Amino acid sequence: MDRLVRLILLVGASMLCAGCSADASGQDSGGALLPEQAAYDVTYYDLSVDVDTAARSIDGRLTAVAAVTDPIDHFVLNLDGRLEVSSARLTWRDEVVELAVERRADGNQLWMTLPATAQNGDTLRVMVDYAGSPRVAPQPPWDGGFTWSKTPEGQPWIATSCQTIGADMWWPVKDHPSDEPDSMAIDITLPRPLVAASNGRLRGVTETDSSRTYRWFVSTPINPYTVALHAAPYVRVDTTYRSTAGGEMPVSFYALPGDEARARSALPHFLEHVRFLENTLGPYPFRADKYGIAQTPFKGMEHQTIIAYGNDFNLEGGLYYPAGFDALHFHELAHEWYGNLVTASDWKDFWIHEGFATYLEALYRESLEGTDGYRSTVRFWRGQITNRSPVARKNATSAQEMYGTDVYYKGALILHTLRYVIGDDAFFQLLKEFTYPTEAIRAATDGSQARSVTTDDFLDAAERVSGRSLDAFFHAYLYRAELPQLTVTRAEEALTLRWTQTADGHTLDVPVPVEINGEVRRVLLDDGTATQTVPEGASIVVDPHGAVLKDLRVASE
Repeated sequence: MDRLVRLILLVGASMLCAGCSADASGQDSGGALLPEQAAYDVTYYDLSVDVDTAARSIDGRLTAVAAVTDPIDHFVLNLDGRLEVSSARLTWRDEVVELAVERRADGNQLWMTLPATAQNGDTLRVMVDYAGSPRVAPQPPWDGGFTWSKTPEGQPWIATSCQTIGADMWWPVKDHPSDEPDSMAIDITLPRPLVAASNGRLRGVTETDSSRTYRWFVSTPINPYTVALHAAPYVRVDTTYRSTAGGEMPVSFYALPGDEARARSALPHFLEHVRFLENTLGPYPFRADKYGIAQTPFKGMEHQTIIAYGNDFNLEGGLYYPAGFDALHFHELAHEWYGNLVTASDWKDFWIHEGFATYLEALYRESLEGTDGYRSTVRFWRGQITNRSPVARKNATSAQEMYGTDVYYKGALILHTLRYVIGDDAFFQLLKEFTYPTEAIRAATDGSQARSVTTDDFLDAAERVSGRSLDAFFHAYLYRAELPQLTVTRAEEALTLRWTQTADGHTLDVPVPVEINGEVRRVLLDDGTATQTVPEGASIVVDPHGAVLKDLRVASE
């Protein structure tokens, strides 16, 4: 089973990468922002969606409230071309104005002409009515859309996934990770007896003879791709959790009726994951809303406060290795900190989401099984990296362009190497401080704890905490596709290690462990080179446990 799941994961990633191109026909997210979209900040979304399960269609209304920061003549949102807009209206300067809507960029952009130029300081309130049959997910969650499935009893079982294709797959939105609303309302109407599980807190349910409307409210910033619609005849399993920050927070598991007992049994296991991540990184970020899990017909996704979970309660196995814990749940939960709390402001830094969440899996396994478990996970990662493109970019990049196995596994291996370079004390301090830079942010629950970051922000934090320059390290590992080359030469009683000089004048100075006759030394390469005196005929193993990511070359003299 582990091999099969691993194959599915890798094939899914490969399919997404195969579809990466400059022209993704709307099935992409992020990239360079249009000037018209860079000129406003969304402060609030109000989304209302009526789901027709028989026709597999939706009827929705989106209200966006935006603060204008630069003059604009058009208000531009993204919406997949499969969905038709029936009307758009603007409330502005105490007037309600009908807006003309033009479709551009393969129909993926809604250009709404404003009645006059909006100026810095203006607030726009735009309402868009739309409907249609949304994209059906070809291979969720990697190639996403709507999943229209059935429960074992034949009832509708529905879920959305849109990490790389964008939230505009099912609602009008400024589809870029840099702009999160301060809060959001989500109303979902479904035929009875279906239950809607979504982000934030449930404010109420309105019922008719044939339908139910679930009113959700997200009290903190949320990235659009993590806004979720899950629907099934769910049974809600509730408990509470006492955070390390103090106070109880609500916990809800939305499970299929036949899995209520398994969900109840799994919750203590899952709450152990929460406790570990709180101890390692800081408090669960969204305790003002909830920690939620929704059982889904696909593997998983990090939907904020309502994790999509479809790992069949495999509490002893991972996605790809015998972890001894449910690594699927753990990975998606870790994204509440890295992805949802700490968010890459552009997909060029996607590795901050996936590399960190993946690395945290190894830390949890280390806490359960010790060093052997940790090293076993690291060995698996090394067999999965491709080195085909840099893990991070300097310029704006779309989600499809960045997605691939290296943002997961190579990203995690870079953190693994950084841990060796700066040492455990500094590394674990860095994790805590990059997650929550101040005590005030650590204590906050009003949304001020959430922030957008870049790879440069992480570099600055790593240098500050470690007290050393890491420019060469970040350049060599993050901004170059190929691994840095370590050449080892042995001549009689001398062992020479040399890092290949990287571009732009950076010389890598990463230390390397060397085992000589069973004793491991930490060899410093201050100028990229070091020579060690070794006994003639000594047994030598360079980096015996894979502490450093490298392309090892052995030369002879």
